[in-house]
Amino acid sequence: MAFPQSVRLVEVGPRDGLQNEPEAIATDTKLELIDRLGAAGLAHIEAASFVSPKWVPQMADHREVMQGLKRREGIVYSALTPNLKGLEAALECGVEEVAVFGAASEAFSQKNINCSVAESLERFAPVLERAREANVRVRGYVSCVLGCPYEGEIAPAKVAEVSRALFEMGCYEISLGDTIGTGTPLKAKRMLEAVARDVPMDKLAAHFHDTYGQALANLYAVLEEGVAVLDSSVAGLGGCPYAKGASGNVASEDVIYLLDGLGIESGIDLDALAATGSWITQAIGRPNRSKVGVALAAQ
Repeated sequence: MAFPQSVRLVEVGPRDGLQNEPEAIATDTKLELIDRLGAAGLAHIEAASFVSPKWVPQMADHREVMQGLKRREGIVYSALTPNLKGLEAALECGVEEVAVFGAASEAFSQKNINCSVAESLERFAPVLERAREANVRVRGYVSCVLGCPYEGEIAPAKVAEVSRALFEMGCYEISLGDTIGTGTPLKAKRMLEAVARDVPMDKLAAHFHDTYGQALANLYAVLEEGVAVLDSSVAGLGGCPYAKGASGNVASEDVIYLLDGLGIESGIDLDALAATGSWITQAIGRPNRSKVGVALAAQ
């Protein structure tokens, strides 16, 4: 198949990246990061995570973040809402899109959200119903699509089963996550082939972590198959608290450099994005994991 002509990038750094920092990041820093990302051309930014402060204290300021946004026209500011309580809190903040997250691995589901895969899907039903009532779109995440830290290999059929359930439940888009970054291009293609039998390709997104340095290669592989929505984190921020050794998401700067080289339109200013990556890593005292960002900063 041919590459897509354009790609929508979903920036998950403000949520997926900063929630994995050992200490809370100042709310003003998060808000400035989101505004800088918007100025660089990101049109979809997952800004906050409405999870329990008991489990993820770094995200305790989710209300302050969502209500403090300097909203730019044409940008979707979404939030993660794992349950009905989180959704109601997000709705009070005027959120326009939310996301729920399941897993293709039973063991990971138990470790991550303390229930089985089937139970997690049951929990999402009232969230989807309430979101429909509020005219709010819901995006679905599936974790461990190319491997699990507890189960090892994950059957593509299992990924397809969970993806189909979320799609049929009402999620407008399904993001396929290589949570521990162990996937390789052929595995990524085989997984995608299985899922695309049940969920239309234009309703699928790729969310690949770079633990083994394979994220860009895996993205190239799924771009060849027609995936046109990619999740990433500025400066490669992030990780997974339930997956030992898992590094951050693929760096947004590296993805844009790849897309630019392929002639695929993204609408994102690479220089402004790289400057944002340099700024946020300096602000929080973390290394910049974007090879493109580091190279541009050295010029």
